[in-house]
Amino acid sequence: MSGSYDFIIVGGGTAGCVLANRLSQNPSARVLLLEAGKADNHPFIHMPIGFAKMTGGPHTWGFHTVPQVHAQNRRIPYVQARVLGGGSSINAEVFTRGVAQDYDRWADEEGCTGWSAKDVQPYFLRSEGNELFATKYHGTDGPLGVSSITSPMPVTRAFVQACQQYGIPYNPDFNGASQVGAGVYQITTRNGRRCSTAVGYLRPVMKRSNLTVEINCLTTRILFSNNRATGVEYIHKGKKCVAHADAEVIVTAGAIGSPKIMMLSGIGPAEHLKDHGIPVVADLPGVGSNLSDHYGIDIVYELKKPISLDRYNKAHMMMWAGLQYLLFKSGPVTSNVVEGGAFWSSNDQESVPDLQFHFLAGAGVEAGVPNIPSGSGCTLNSYVLRPKSRGTVRLKSADPAAGVLVDPNFLAEPEDVQSSVEGLHISREIMNQPNMQKHVKRAHFPDESVKTREDLVRYARQYGRTSYHPNGTCKMGRDEMAVVDPTLKVHGVEGLRICDSSVLPSLIGSNTNAVTVMISEKASDIISSSY
Repeated sequence: MSGSYDFIIVGGGTAGCVLANRLSQNPSARVLLLEAGKADNHPFIHMPIGFAKMTGGPHTWGFHTVPQVHAQNRRIPYVQARVLGGGSSINAEVFTRGVAQDYDRWADEEGCTGWSAKDVQPYFLRSEGNELFATKYHGTDGPLGVSSITSPMPVTRAFVQACQQYGIPYNPDFNGASQVGAGVYQITTRNGRRCSTAVGYLRPVMKRSNLTVEINCLTTRILFSNNRATGVEYIHKGKKCVAHADAEVIVTAGAIGSPKIMMLSGIGPAEHLKDHGIPVVADLPGVGSNLSDHYGIDIVYELKKPISLDRYNKAHMMMWAGLQYLLFKSGPVTSNVVEGGAFWSSNDQESVPDLQFHFLAGAGVEAGVPNIPSGSGCTLNSYVLRPKSRGTVRLKSADPAAGVLVDPNFLAEPEDVQSSVEGLHISREIMNQPNMQKHVKRAHFPDESVKTREDLVRYARQYGRTSYHPNGTCKMGRDEMAVVDPTLKVHGVEGLRICDSSVLPSLIGSNTNAVTVMISEKASDIISSSY
């Protein structure tokens, strides 16, 4: 298999699907989208509650971190999607996008001209198809369906009330005038079904004659002529294939996949590439560096009565829920599980929230989080929004089929430990409020033996995990560690851009899927204006 195109997009995840749609709007532009994983055909992908089944298995890469020095030397599962739609096909569908200060920091302090809040807001609005909100903060006609959970579980409502009793005000819209507060999340669903970028952006345009989508294609390297990217080499059904790009190669393989592809292609830290026998095309030390992520810490409670989604673990209740969804597109299957949340500050010095909370209306929802064996439970997760710890992504070998060495370096900085422990403390205080306590049977995990600050530090190091928001490994900027410039062109070469979460110069204070969509929307305009 081989061919010639104008644009080759490497990675059919959240970003790749957006770019495939936008770039193929020009009928004269020939676009190829390559995805290493499968099509998004599995039924669990499209049921909002299916998130609970998707954090492992054949639609992920099966990564683990290297032993985390500051987290009890654990090798932590590191979920990255391997399916059309990427993270937007398997994540918890929570729709948040941070605060203006995040993007103004990019523009004013981190060398990313054109990426301030006022610059990126039009792209958030263009992408969003909100079913309820229509203020100046929301779009209503975009491809990315966004809805509000109309019937949250009773335990979720109790959580939101408990937050108010603790002192966190109610907020009906975390993407509105203020992020501060507690409420029920907006989610990326439409008509009771997940709206991934594969669903919202790619599927409606799959029949365009100028768009080719290939799945199960493992990209092995980017091809260069002198200093210009001219195509990609990839493996499909065991055969080596080559595709040529007359205009650009655009890498959208995510914060782990993009630096891997770059390094396999000879772009990255020169000494690391030489160690693996890879000829150096461009010595860019920032490739694979600057990895940051949200380190989530869970607490689990057992409930007195079946008022969480755990009640549907029983066969007859599961059948009833399935029938309700099949007939009416309503009921518990339309829940994303992570129904409630809050944004709050760990201290009085913060001008914007530095902590985020996710309330899961169930226990044992994700791999590694304890369940309630014979009853109903709920889970409250907290994390530091702008961690200072930085890690790396490095090659294991020059074999494209080999994994990578992922080191988020969780809790390396004392400030991250301090804020994480405060998040744990606040989580327990929320759960101790009257409106939660009337439903709580006992603290299941951790138990009451975890009391002191030292106990909480040990707990955080022993049980924290990724919140699926890796970023920054091909960061945007102008400094010596920057990999792409503000137009997302890779420094030192021609005809190559990176357009995904890896280009974030620093982590924004929220979930990251909507941000990746925004980056892709803006990138499509930047690219289209060049041709």
